[in-house]
Parts: sequence; structure tokens; C-alpha cells
Amino acid sequence: MRLTTFGEFGAPDPALADKVMHAMLETPGGLTLMASDTPPGMEVVPGSAISVSLSGDDADELKGYWEKLSEGGAVSVPLEKQMWGDEFGTCRDRFGVDWMVNITAPQP
Repeated sequence: MRLTTFGEFGAPDPALADKVMHAMLETPGGLTLMASDTPPGMEVVPGSAISVSLSGDDADELKGYWEKLSEGGAVSVPLEKQMWGDEFGTCRDRFGVDWMVNITAPQP
């Protein structure tokens, strides 16, 4: 697991120094789970004070997670190909947690 704080990136506000900017956990199966504290300037909605990013190149597995995460929740950005080449989508699950799912484009 790798973890960096806003302070490590030079945030001038001491109140932000220990807040998590990037936390990353890579699974043996090749998936990457990322999380962060709510960054400055973004509204904090009770029950969704975090966003979770799930990334990898196993399209079938990630699409399965997407279906389960978005079921009963709300899709903000549909899971579809984006201008940078990956498939990406955002949703809020039925428990109020915000998710970002990114399927890495196959490399030539």
C-alpha cells in the first residue's frame, strides 16, 4: 500500500497536512484500489466523505464490479470510453459511497 498526504505535496494549509491525497492498494490479481480524503473546495456530503477509485485492465471483472456498485445507486458518468482511451465511469452506490471505475485501454 502506498499513501501520500496533502502536506507531502506542499499544501500550504497546516490543517490539510495529514489528510490523505492518494492511497493506493494493488491486489495480486492486478486491480488497483485508490482512495483519498475529500480535497479542499469540494463539498462534503455526510455519508459520502470519501471517493473510491477502482482501476485495472480486466474489463469483464471491472464491468461486473460496476454493475454491482451502480445497482440501486446513481450513475454520474456512464462507464464508457473516454477521450484518454480508457473506459471510465462514476457512480454513488446504494450506501452513499462514490466510486470511480477505470478500465485501462489495451496497449498496442
